[in-house]
Amino acid sequence: MTPPNVGIPLARPQLSEREQELVLEVMRSGRLSLGPMLERFERGFAERLGVAEAVAVSSGTAALHLGVRALGWSRGQEVVTSPFSFVASANCLLYEDVTPVFCDVDPVTLNIDPGAAWEVIGERTAGLLPVDILGYPAALPSLAKIAAEGDLGLLEDACEALGARDAEGVEVGSRGHLASFAFYANKQLTTGEGGMLTTADADLATRLRSERNQGRAPDMSWVEHDRLGFNYRLTEIQAAIGVAQLERLDEMLAARARVAGLYGERLAALDYGAPAGEGDPAGLVLPCPDRGEERRSWFVYAVRLPAGADRDAVVADLAQRGVEAKAYMPSIHLMSHMRERFGFRQGQFPIAEDASARLLALPFFPAIAEQQIDRVCEALAEALRGNWT
Repeated sequence: MTPPNVGIPLARPQLSEREQELVLEVMRSGRLSLGPMLERFERGFAERLGVAEAVAVSSGTAALHLGVRALGWSRGQEVVTSPFSFVASANCLLYEDVTPVFCDVDPVTLNIDPGAAWEVIGERTAGLLPVDILGYPAALPSLAKIAAEGDLGLLEDACEALGARDAEGVEVGSRGHLASFAFYANKQLTTGEGGMLTTADADLATRLRSERNQGRAPDMSWVEHDRLGFNYRLTEIQAAIGVAQLERLDEMLAARARVAGLYGERLAALDYGAPAGEGDPAGLVLPCPDRGEERRSWFVYAVRLPAGADRDAVVADLAQRGVEAKAYMPSIHLMSHMRERFGFRQGQFPIAEDASARLLALPFFPAIAEQQIDRVCEALAEALRGNWT
C-alpha cells in the first residue's frame, strides 16, 4: 500500500509475486515470443468472458485496427462513433481511410447516444464503433439493434471497461460481435502494453492471428506470408503478466470499486457535489451510479469540475499539495489533425465538449490508502475554493 504522507500518483499498477514467478518461468524457458504463455493468456481471457476466441495483440489500438480490417471497413465508407474517447477509437478508422462520423454523447454516462447515432447514419455508413467510456458500458442492446436493422458492422471499444456489464447484464465483449480490450499500465488488467480482440468466429480468429504476425501462415511451418499483416505481437513476458493478473481480476475489480465508493462518499458530502444525473449539472459532477443491470468497471475516477472552475489552475494547485491529477480527455473532433482533414469545429457536439472542458481524473488505483483519498478530496475542495468563480 502507498504510504499516506507522500505525493499521491495518478495511477499505479497492482503487481505481485505471481507476476514475477510467471515472468521468470518464461525467461527460463527461452521462449520469448508466440509461445505457450500467449496461448494460455488467450485461452484464460476467452474463458473469463465466455467467448469462443480471444486474440492477444500489442495494444488496444492494434486490436481496434485489426477489428476495422476484419469488418471490411474501407475507403469511401463511414463509421459512427463517439467524439469523447481516447483518440485511438477514431485513428483506427483513419488507418484504413474510413471516415469517422461523430455524434454527441449521453450527458449522464458520456457514452454514445443511440438516438444521436441513428440520426447520423447515412448511405455510406458501414458500421458503429461504440466506446465503453471510463469503464461505463455503452447502450449495447440498443446499438446492436440499430446495427442489425441497418446491416451494419459493430466493433466495440471496451479498452477501458474489462468486467463491465451492459443493460441486459451481459459482460462487455461477450455478445459475439468484435470487441477490443487494452492492457496499458493504468487499466483494470495490465501487461504494461497490450490488447485483446474477442470474437465468436474461429476462422476469423485464425486470420487475426496471422495479421498480427505480418500475415504469416498460421501454422508457422515456413516464413510464408499469404496476406498483408502487421507486427502486432504480444510477447511471452507480457502474456505472463496478463495470466497472473487474470487470476485475480475479480479481486482487483472489487478493490477499484471500493476506492471509487470512498471517493463518492467524500465528494458527495461537498455542498456542490453530486453524481451525474442527480444534482446541479453546473456543479461538481461525480461519475454516474450504475443503472439497472448496468455495472461500471472502474478504470479511472474522473469528476466534472464546476462550470467556471479553472481546471489548469486546479491541477497546478493539487500538484502543490502533492496530488497528481490530469485533464481527461480532449474531444477528438477538435484535435488538429481532425479539424484539418474533416473541418470539424467547436460547438458541434456540446455535451462531449463540455465534458472535455471540465473532466478531471483523480489519483485512482487499488492500493491507494483511505487516508490518501481523504487528502485528495480535501485538496480538491481547497483548490476549488481558490479557482472557481
